[in-house]
Amino acid sequence: MDRLTPGVHTLLGHPKRAILRLSLPMMAAMLVQSLYNVVDAVWVSGLGSEALAAVGLFFPFMMGMMALATGLGVGGSSAVSRRIGARDKAGAERAALLTLALGVLGSSVFLLGVPLASPLFAVFGATGTTAQGAAAYAQILFGGAVILFFANLCTAVLRGEGDAHRAMYAMILGSLLNVGLDPLFIYTFGLGVAGAAWATLASLFASALLLSYWLFLRPRTYLRLSPAKLRWDRALVREILGVGIPASLAQLSMSLAMLAVNGILLRVGGERSVAVFATGWRVVTLGTIPMNGMATGVTAVTAAAFGAREGEKLRTAYLYAVRLGATIQMGIAALVAASAPLLALLFTYAPGSQALRPDLVAFLRWMCLFLPTVPLGMLTSAMFNGVKMGGRALLLTVLRTVVLQVLGGWGLGLALGLGERGVWWGIIAANVFMAALGFAWGARTVVGLSAQFTGDSPE
Repeated sequence: MDRLTPGVHTLLGHPKRAILRLSLPMMAAMLVQSLYNVVDAVWVSGLGSEALAAVGLFFPFMMGMMALATGLGVGGSSAVSRRIGARDKAGAERAALLTLALGVLGSSVFLLGVPLASPLFAVFGATGTTAQGAAAYAQILFGGAVILFFANLCTAVLRGEGDAHRAMYAMILGSLLNVGLDPLFIYTFGLGVAGAAWATLASLFASALLLSYWLFLRPRTYLRLSPAKLRWDRALVREILGVGIPASLAQLSMSLAMLAVNGILLRVGGERSVAVFATGWRVVTLGTIPMNGMATGVTAVTAAAFGAREGEKLRTAYLYAVRLGATIQMGIAALVAASAPLLALLFTYAPGSQALRPDLVAFLRWMCLFLPTVPLGMLTSAMFNGVKMGGRALLLTVLRTVVLQVLGGWGLGLALGLGERGVWWGIIAANVFMAALGFAWGARTVVGLSAQFTGDSPE
Protein backbone atom coordinates (compact mmCIF):
# COMPACT_ATOMS: atom_id res chain seq x y z
CA MET A 1 0.00 0.00 0.00
CA ASP A 2 1.30 3.48 -0.91
CA ARG A 3 2.61 5.57 1.96
CA LEU A 4 0.45 8.65 2.52
CA THR A 5 2.37 11.89 2.98
CA PRO A 6 1.28 14.49 5.56
CA GLY A 7 -0.19 16.56 2.75
CA VAL A 8 -2.39 13.71 1.54
CA HIS A 9 -3.41 12.93 5.12
CA THR A 10 -4.48 16.58 5.43
CA LEU A 11 -6.33 16.50 2.10
CA LEU A 12 -8.24 13.35 3.05
CA GLY A 13 -8.73 14.26 6.72
CA HIS A 14 -11.16 16.52 8.56
CA PRO A 15 -12.45 19.11 6.07
CA LYS A 16 -12.17 22.15 8.37
CA ARG A 17 -8.60 21.31 9.32
CA ALA A 18 -7.78 20.64 5.67
CA ILE A 19 -9.12 24.05 4.59
CA LEU A 20 -6.94 25.81 7.16
CA ARG A 21 -3.76 23.83 6.52
CA LEU A 22 -3.99 24.17 2.75
CA SER A 23 -5.12 27.80 2.67
CA LEU A 24 -2.77 29.52 5.13
CA PRO A 25 0.49 28.68 3.31
CA MET A 26 -0.97 29.90 0.01
CA MET A 27 -2.18 33.12 1.64
CA ALA A 28 1.37 33.77 2.84
CA ALA A 29 2.90 32.96 -0.56
CA MET A 30 0.48 35.20 -2.45
CA LEU A 31 1.07 38.05 -0.03
CA VAL A 32 4.82 37.83 -0.61
CA GLN A 33 4.24 37.75 -4.37
CA SER A 34 2.09 40.86 -4.19
CA LEU A 35 4.73 42.71 -2.17
CA TYR A 36 7.33 41.63 -4.73
CA ASN A 37 5.25 43.18 -7.52
CA VAL A 38 5.35 46.52 -5.68
CA VAL A 39 9.13 46.31 -5.12
CA ASP A 40 9.68 45.30 -8.75
CA ALA A 41 7.83 48.44 -9.90
CA VAL A 42 10.02 50.53 -7.58
CA TRP A 43 13.25 49.16 -9.12
CA VAL A 44 11.99 49.74 -12.68
CA SER A 45 10.77 53.24 -11.82
CA GLY A 46 14.40 54.18 -11.15
CA LEU A 47 14.97 53.97 -14.92
CA GLY A 48 12.38 56.66 -15.60
CA SER A 49 8.87 56.99 -16.98
CA GLU A 50 9.75 55.42 -20.35
CA ALA A 51 10.88 52.23 -18.62
CA LEU A 52 7.65 52.08 -16.61
CA ALA A 53 5.69 52.62 -19.81
CA ALA A 54 7.62 49.83 -21.54
CA VAL A 55 6.80 47.34 -18.77
CA GLY A 56 3.23 48.61 -18.71
CA LEU A 57 2.82 47.90 -22.42
CA PHE A 58 3.71 44.25 -21.83
CA PHE A 59 1.46 43.95 -18.76
CA PRO A 60 -1.70 42.82 -20.66
CA PHE A 61 0.32 40.04 -22.33
CA MET A 62 1.79 39.00 -18.98
CA MET A 63 -1.72 38.87 -17.57
CA GLY A 64 -2.74 36.67 -20.48
CA MET A 65 0.14 34.28 -19.89
CA MET A 66 -0.59 34.10 -16.17
CA ALA A 67 -4.31 33.61 -16.79
CA LEU A 68 -3.65 30.61 -19.04
CA ALA A 69 -1.07 29.10 -16.69
CA THR A 70 -3.21 29.68 -13.60
CA GLY A 71 -6.35 28.34 -15.25
CA LEU A 72 -4.62 25.20 -16.47
CA GLY A 73 -3.17 24.79 -12.98
CA VAL A 74 -6.67 24.93 -11.47
CA GLY A 75 -7.85 22.26 -13.90
CA GLY A 76 -4.85 20.02 -13.23
CA SER A 77 -4.89 20.51 -9.46
CA SER A 78 -8.57 19.62 -9.17
CA ALA A 79 -8.11 16.51 -11.36
CA VAL A 80 -5.21 15.36 -9.15
CA SER A 81 -7.20 15.93 -5.94
CA ARG A 82 -10.25 14.09 -7.24
CA ARG A 83 -8.17 11.01 -8.04
CA ILE A 84 -6.41 11.11 -4.70
CA GLY A 85 -9.84 11.28 -3.06
CA ALA A 86 -10.84 8.21 -5.09
CA ARG A 87 -7.62 6.44 -3.96
CA ASP A 88 -6.42 6.31 -7.57
CA LYS A 89 -2.73 7.22 -7.26
CA ALA A 90 -1.82 6.11 -10.77
CA GLY A 91 -4.62 8.28 -12.16
CA ALA A 92 -3.43 11.25 -10.09
CA GLU A 93 0.08 10.83 -11.50
CA ARG A 94 -1.31 10.70 -15.06
CA ALA A 95 -3.32 13.86 -14.37
CA ALA A 96 -0.22 15.65 -13.06
CA LEU A 97 1.96 14.62 -16.00
CA LEU A 98 -0.70 15.52 -18.56
CA THR A 99 -1.15 18.94 -16.91
CA LEU A 100 2.58 19.62 -17.21
CA ALA A 101 2.62 18.35 -20.81
CA LEU A 102 -0.33 20.56 -21.74
CA GLY A 103 1.49 23.48 -20.17
CA VAL A 104 4.60 22.88 -22.27
CA LEU A 105 2.48 22.62 -25.43
CA GLY A 106 0.42 25.69 -24.56
CA SER A 107 3.41 27.83 -23.69
CA SER A 108 5.06 27.10 -27.05
CA VAL A 109 2.47 29.38 -28.70
CA PHE A 110 4.12 32.38 -27.04
CA LEU A 111 7.37 31.68 -28.88
CA LEU A 112 5.68 33.36 -31.85
CA GLY A 113 5.86 36.57 -29.87
CA VAL A 114 9.67 36.65 -29.95
CA PRO A 115 10.04 37.74 -33.60
CA LEU A 116 6.75 39.68 -33.55
CA ALA A 117 7.43 41.79 -30.44
CA SER A 118 8.83 44.88 -32.19
CA PRO A 119 6.10 45.22 -34.84
CA LEU A 120 3.47 44.35 -32.21
CA PHE A 121 4.29 47.32 -29.99
CA ALA A 122 4.66 49.56 -33.03
CA VAL A 123 1.03 48.78 -33.85
CA PHE A 124 0.11 49.99 -30.35
CA GLY A 125 1.79 53.29 -31.13
CA ALA A 126 4.94 52.86 -29.03
CA THR A 127 8.01 54.65 -30.35
CA GLY A 128 11.64 55.29 -29.47
CA THR A 129 13.06 54.06 -26.19
CA THR A 130 9.69 52.90 -24.90
CA ALA A 131 9.12 50.67 -27.93
CA GLN A 132 12.64 49.25 -27.75
CA GLY A 133 12.33 48.52 -24.04
CA ALA A 134 8.91 46.91 -24.42
CA ALA A 135 10.14 44.69 -27.27
CA ALA A 136 13.24 43.58 -25.38
CA TYR A 137 11.22 42.84 -22.24
CA ALA A 138 8.60 40.92 -24.21
CA GLN A 139 11.09 38.83 -26.21
CA ILE A 140 12.73 37.52 -23.04
CA LEU A 141 9.49 36.54 -21.31
CA PHE A 142 7.83 35.20 -24.47
CA GLY A 143 10.93 33.10 -25.05
CA GLY A 144 10.86 31.82 -21.46
CA ALA A 145 7.10 31.18 -21.33
CA VAL A 146 7.67 27.45 -20.89
CA ILE A 147 9.51 28.14 -17.61
CA LEU A 148 6.70 30.36 -16.34
CA PHE A 149 4.10 27.71 -17.19
CA PHE A 150 6.14 24.83 -15.78
CA ALA A 151 6.80 26.55 -12.44
CA ASN A 152 3.14 27.55 -12.00
CA LEU A 153 1.84 24.10 -12.92
CA CYS A 154 4.26 22.31 -10.61
CA THR A 155 2.97 24.34 -7.67
CA ALA A 156 -0.57 23.46 -8.78
CA VAL A 157 0.32 19.74 -8.75
CA LEU A 158 1.70 20.08 -5.21
CA ARG A 159 -1.48 21.84 -4.10
CA GLY A 160 -3.47 19.06 -5.71
CA GLU A 161 -1.81 16.46 -3.52
CA GLY A 162 -2.26 18.63 -0.43
CA ASP A 163 1.37 19.76 -0.16
CA ALA A 164 0.70 23.49 0.18
CA HIS A 165 3.88 24.10 2.19
CA ARG A 166 6.25 23.06 -0.59
CA ALA A 167 4.20 25.09 -3.05
CA MET A 168 4.54 28.07 -0.69
CA TYR A 169 8.32 27.63 -0.34
CA ALA A 170 8.79 27.58 -4.11
CA MET A 171 6.63 30.67 -4.65
CA ILE A 172 8.36 32.64 -1.89
CA LEU A 173 11.79 31.58 -3.16
CA GLY A 174 10.98 32.92 -6.62
CA SER A 175 9.58 36.19 -5.29
CA LEU A 176 12.48 36.94 -2.93
CA LEU A 177 15.06 35.93 -5.51
CA ASN A 178 13.46 38.26 -8.02
CA VAL A 179 13.65 41.16 -5.56
CA GLY A 180 17.38 40.53 -5.13
CA LEU A 181 18.14 39.96 -8.80
CA ASP A 182 16.29 43.04 -10.08
CA PRO A 183 18.91 45.64 -9.07
CA LEU A 184 21.71 43.26 -10.09
CA PHE A 185 20.45 42.75 -13.64
CA ILE A 186 18.96 46.23 -14.13
CA TYR A 187 21.76 48.38 -12.71
CA THR A 188 24.90 46.35 -11.94
CA PHE A 189 24.83 44.52 -15.28
CA GLY A 190 23.44 47.61 -17.00
CA LEU A 191 20.66 45.72 -18.80
CA GLY A 192 17.93 48.25 -18.02
CA VAL A 193 14.35 47.13 -18.72
CA ALA A 194 15.58 43.87 -20.22
CA GLY A 195 17.34 43.22 -16.90
CA ALA A 196 13.99 43.20 -15.10
CA ALA A 197 12.77 40.51 -17.50
CA TRP A 198 15.92 38.44 -17.04
CA ALA A 199 15.55 38.69 -13.26
CA THR A 200 11.97 37.42 -13.49
CA LEU A 201 12.97 34.54 -15.75
CA ALA A 202 15.96 33.58 -13.60
CA SER A 203 13.84 33.49 -10.43
CA LEU A 204 11.20 31.37 -12.17
CA PHE A 205 13.92 29.00 -13.37
CA ALA A 206 15.23 28.59 -9.82
CA SER A 207 11.70 27.79 -8.60
CA ALA A 208 11.23 25.33 -11.47
CA LEU A 209 14.46 23.52 -10.57
CA LEU A 210 13.41 23.17 -6.94
CA LEU A 211 9.95 21.96 -7.92
CA SER A 212 11.39 19.45 -10.40
CA TYR A 213 13.63 18.05 -7.69
CA TRP A 214 10.67 17.56 -5.36
CA LEU A 215 8.31 16.08 -7.94
CA PHE A 216 10.63 13.99 -10.11
CA LEU A 217 13.64 13.14 -7.94
CA ARG A 218 12.86 13.43 -4.24
CA PRO A 219 10.88 10.46 -2.87
CA ARG A 220 8.98 12.41 -0.19
CA THR A 221 6.10 13.60 -2.35
CA TYR A 222 3.07 11.33 -2.65
CA LEU A 223 3.07 11.46 -6.45
CA ARG A 224 6.12 9.82 -8.06
CA LEU A 225 6.34 11.51 -11.42
CA SER A 226 8.41 10.21 -14.32
CA PRO A 227 8.20 11.08 -18.03
CA ALA A 228 7.99 7.33 -18.67
CA LYS A 229 4.55 7.29 -16.99
CA LEU A 230 3.11 9.90 -19.35
CA ARG A 231 0.20 8.47 -21.36
CA TRP A 232 -2.24 10.35 -23.58
CA ASP A 233 -5.73 10.12 -22.12
CA ARG A 234 -8.35 12.00 -24.11
CA ALA A 235 -11.01 11.84 -21.40
CA LEU A 236 -8.58 13.10 -18.76
CA VAL A 237 -7.39 15.93 -21.02
CA ARG A 238 -11.02 16.97 -21.54
CA GLU A 239 -11.53 16.90 -17.77
CA ILE A 240 -8.47 19.09 -17.11
CA LEU A 241 -9.35 21.57 -19.86
CA GLY A 242 -13.04 21.50 -18.90
CA VAL A 243 -12.05 23.22 -15.66
CA GLY A 244 -8.85 24.93 -16.84
CA ILE A 245 -10.20 26.81 -19.86
CA PRO A 246 -13.16 28.38 -17.99
CA ALA A 247 -10.78 29.32 -15.14
CA SER A 248 -8.46 31.04 -17.64
CA LEU A 249 -11.35 32.86 -19.31
CA ALA A 250 -12.59 33.99 -15.91
CA GLN A 251 -9.20 35.57 -15.23
CA LEU A 252 -9.21 37.29 -18.62
CA SER A 253 -12.77 38.56 -18.15
CA MET A 254 -11.65 40.56 -15.12
CA SER A 255 -9.12 42.43 -17.26
CA LEU A 256 -11.73 43.15 -19.93
CA ALA A 257 -14.12 44.46 -17.30
CA MET A 258 -11.50 46.83 -15.90
CA LEU A 259 -10.80 48.18 -19.39
CA ALA A 260 -14.51 48.86 -19.85
CA VAL A 261 -14.82 50.54 -16.44
CA ASN A 262 -11.84 52.75 -17.26
CA GLY A 263 -13.59 53.80 -20.47
CA ILE A 264 -16.74 54.74 -18.54
CA LEU A 265 -14.76 56.68 -15.95
CA LEU A 266 -12.96 58.63 -18.69
CA ARG A 267 -16.35 59.78 -19.94
CA VAL A 268 -17.79 60.75 -16.56
CA GLY A 269 -14.72 62.17 -14.82
CA GLY A 270 -11.69 62.14 -17.09
CA GLU A 271 -8.20 60.94 -16.29
CA ARG A 272 -8.53 62.03 -12.66
CA SER A 273 -11.32 59.49 -12.08
CA VAL A 274 -9.29 56.75 -13.74
CA ALA A 275 -6.30 57.56 -11.52
CA VAL A 276 -8.44 57.29 -8.37
CA PHE A 277 -10.01 54.03 -9.52
CA ALA A 278 -6.75 52.40 -10.66
CA THR A 279 -4.95 53.30 -7.44
CA GLY A 280 -7.82 52.37 -5.13
CA TRP A 281 -8.56 49.12 -6.94
CA ARG A 282 -4.97 48.04 -6.37
CA VAL A 283 -5.57 48.33 -2.61
CA VAL A 284 -8.92 46.52 -2.88
CA THR A 285 -7.22 43.71 -4.81
CA LEU A 286 -4.64 43.35 -2.04
CA GLY A 287 -7.55 43.01 0.37
CA THR A 288 -8.79 39.92 -1.48
CA ILE A 289 -5.45 38.04 -1.39
CA PRO A 290 -6.49 35.89 1.60
CA MET A 291 -9.49 34.66 -0.40
CA ASN A 292 -7.28 33.82 -3.39
CA GLY A 293 -5.20 31.65 -1.08
CA MET A 294 -8.27 30.07 0.49
CA ALA A 295 -9.75 29.36 -2.94
CA THR A 296 -6.83 27.04 -3.75
CA GLY A 297 -7.55 25.09 -0.57
CA VAL A 298 -11.29 24.92 -1.27
CA THR A 299 -10.70 23.56 -4.78
CA ALA A 300 -8.36 20.82 -3.52
CA VAL A 301 -10.50 19.74 -0.54
CA THR A 302 -13.81 19.76 -2.39
CA ALA A 303 -12.23 17.92 -5.33
CA ALA A 304 -10.92 15.19 -3.00
CA ALA A 305 -14.34 14.89 -1.34
CA PHE A 306 -15.99 14.74 -4.75
CA GLY A 307 -13.59 12.01 -5.87
CA ALA A 308 -14.28 10.05 -2.69
CA ARG A 309 -18.06 10.69 -3.04
CA GLU A 310 -18.17 12.05 0.51
CA GLY A 311 -21.06 14.48 0.36
CA GLU A 312 -20.97 15.56 4.00
CA LYS A 313 -17.28 16.39 3.79
CA LEU A 314 -17.89 18.39 0.61
CA ARG A 315 -20.70 20.37 2.21
CA THR A 316 -18.77 20.97 5.45
CA ALA A 317 -15.62 22.15 3.65
CA TYR A 318 -17.52 24.59 1.44
CA LEU A 319 -19.73 26.13 4.12
CA TYR A 320 -16.91 26.36 6.67
CA ALA A 321 -14.65 28.10 4.14
CA VAL A 322 -17.36 30.64 3.29
CA ARG A 323 -18.04 31.42 6.97
CA LEU A 324 -14.33 31.72 7.79
CA GLY A 325 -13.69 33.78 4.67
CA ALA A 326 -16.51 36.21 5.46
CA THR A 327 -15.12 36.70 8.96
CA ILE A 328 -11.62 37.40 7.63
CA GLN A 329 -12.92 39.82 5.02
CA MET A 330 -15.00 41.73 7.57
CA GLY A 331 -11.81 42.32 9.52
CA ILE A 332 -9.97 43.45 6.38
CA ALA A 333 -12.85 45.75 5.43
CA ALA A 334 -12.78 47.38 8.88
CA LEU A 335 -9.00 47.79 8.66
CA VAL A 336 -9.14 49.39 5.21
CA ALA A 337 -11.93 51.75 6.26
CA ALA A 338 -10.05 52.85 9.37
CA SER A 339 -6.71 53.26 7.61
CA ALA A 340 -8.07 54.76 4.37
CA PRO A 341 -6.47 58.20 4.98
CA LEU A 342 -3.06 56.61 5.59
CA LEU A 343 -3.37 54.30 2.59
CA ALA A 344 -4.36 57.24 0.40
CA LEU A 345 -1.37 59.22 1.66
CA LEU A 346 1.00 56.45 0.46
CA PHE A 347 -0.16 57.04 -3.11
CA THR A 348 -0.66 60.81 -3.01
CA TYR A 349 2.38 62.12 -1.15
CA ALA A 350 3.74 63.91 -4.25
CA PRO A 351 2.53 67.51 -4.80
CA GLY A 352 1.09 66.59 -8.20
CA SER A 353 -1.19 63.89 -6.80
CA GLN A 354 -2.34 65.39 -3.48
CA ALA A 355 -5.60 66.59 -5.02
CA LEU A 356 -6.65 62.96 -5.48
CA ARG A 357 -6.47 62.16 -1.76
CA PRO A 358 -10.06 63.01 -0.65
CA ASP A 359 -11.62 61.02 -3.50
CA LEU A 360 -9.25 58.10 -2.91
CA VAL A 361 -10.22 57.97 0.78
CA ALA A 362 -13.89 58.00 -0.22
CA PHE A 363 -13.33 55.26 -2.82
CA LEU A 364 -11.63 52.96 -0.33
CA ARG A 365 -14.38 53.40 2.25
CA TRP A 366 -17.13 52.75 -0.26
CA MET A 367 -15.43 49.64 -1.63
CA CYS A 368 -15.16 48.18 1.88
CA LEU A 369 -18.90 47.48 1.64
CA PHE A 370 -18.48 44.54 -0.74
CA LEU A 371 -15.27 43.02 0.69
CA PRO A 372 -17.13 40.81 3.22
CA THR A 373 -19.18 39.32 0.37
CA VAL A 374 -16.14 38.34 -1.72
CA PRO A 375 -15.88 34.81 -0.20
CA LEU A 376 -19.48 34.00 -1.14
CA GLY A 377 -18.67 34.31 -4.84
CA MET A 378 -14.97 33.47 -5.01
CA LEU A 379 -15.12 30.35 -2.85
CA THR A 380 -18.24 29.17 -4.63
CA SER A 381 -16.33 29.35 -7.91
CA ALA A 382 -13.46 27.45 -6.27
CA MET A 383 -15.89 24.73 -5.16
CA PHE A 384 -17.37 24.52 -8.67
CA ASN A 385 -13.84 24.00 -10.04
CA GLY A 386 -13.32 21.21 -7.52
CA VAL A 387 -16.46 19.31 -8.56
CA LYS A 388 -15.88 19.58 -12.33
CA MET A 389 -18.34 22.45 -12.87
CA GLY A 390 -15.90 24.98 -14.29
CA GLY A 391 -18.55 26.39 -16.61
CA ARG A 392 -20.58 27.54 -13.61
CA ALA A 393 -17.54 29.25 -12.11
CA LEU A 394 -16.92 31.05 -15.41
CA LEU A 395 -20.56 32.11 -15.70
CA LEU A 396 -20.55 33.62 -12.21
CA THR A 397 -17.38 35.60 -12.95
CA VAL A 398 -18.49 36.86 -16.36
CA LEU A 399 -21.90 37.93 -15.05
CA ARG A 400 -20.24 39.78 -12.17
CA THR A 401 -17.44 41.49 -14.09
CA VAL A 402 -18.17 41.86 -17.79
CA VAL A 403 -21.96 42.17 -17.49
CA LEU A 404 -23.16 43.60 -14.17
CA GLN A 405 -20.12 45.68 -13.17
CA VAL A 406 -19.99 47.34 -16.57
CA LEU A 407 -23.76 47.75 -16.88
CA GLY A 408 -24.05 48.99 -13.31
CA GLY A 409 -21.24 51.48 -13.76
CA TRP A 410 -22.67 52.69 -17.06
CA GLY A 411 -26.25 52.87 -15.77
CA LEU A 412 -25.55 54.72 -12.55
CA GLY A 413 -22.56 56.73 -13.72
CA LEU A 414 -23.62 57.75 -17.22
CA ALA A 415 -27.32 57.04 -17.77
CA LEU A 416 -28.45 58.45 -14.42
CA GLY A 417 -25.75 61.11 -14.36
CA LEU A 418 -24.31 60.20 -10.95
CA GLY A 419 -20.73 60.53 -12.16
CA GLU A 420 -17.80 58.58 -10.81
CA ARG A 421 -19.61 57.83 -7.52
CA GLY A 422 -22.33 56.18 -9.59
CA VAL A 423 -19.72 53.97 -11.26
CA TRP A 424 -18.41 52.94 -7.84
CA TRP A 425 -21.91 52.13 -6.61
CA GLY A 426 -22.53 50.07 -9.73
CA ILE A 427 -19.42 48.00 -9.03
CA ILE A 428 -20.46 47.48 -5.40
CA ALA A 429 -24.01 46.46 -6.35
CA ALA A 430 -22.76 43.98 -8.97
CA ASN A 431 -20.36 42.32 -6.56
CA VAL A 432 -22.86 42.06 -3.69
CA PHE A 433 -25.68 40.76 -5.88
CA MET A 434 -23.56 38.14 -7.65
CA ALA A 435 -21.98 37.03 -4.38
CA ALA A 436 -25.42 36.34 -2.91
CA LEU A 437 -26.62 34.62 -6.08
CA GLY A 438 -23.42 32.56 -6.32
CA PHE A 439 -23.65 31.39 -2.72
CA ALA A 440 -27.29 30.36 -3.15
CA TRP A 441 -26.30 28.35 -6.24
CA GLY A 442 -23.30 26.85 -4.48
CA ALA A 443 -25.24 25.83 -1.37
CA ARG A 444 -27.92 24.18 -3.49
CA THR A 445 -25.24 22.36 -5.48
CA VAL A 446 -23.49 20.83 -2.45
CA VAL A 447 -26.83 19.75 -1.00
CA GLY A 448 -27.71 18.09 -4.28
CA LEU A 449 -24.34 16.35 -4.55
CA SER A 450 -24.57 15.15 -0.95
CA ALA A 451 -27.98 13.62 -1.66
CA GLN A 452 -26.65 12.05 -4.86
CA PHE A 453 -23.68 10.48 -3.08
CA THR A 454 -25.87 8.97 -0.37
CA GLY A 455 -28.20 7.48 -2.95
CA ASP A 456 -31.07 9.91 -2.46
CA SER A 457 -32.64 11.95 -5.18
CA PRO A 458 -31.58 15.60 -5.09
CA GLU A 459 -34.32 18.14 -4.97
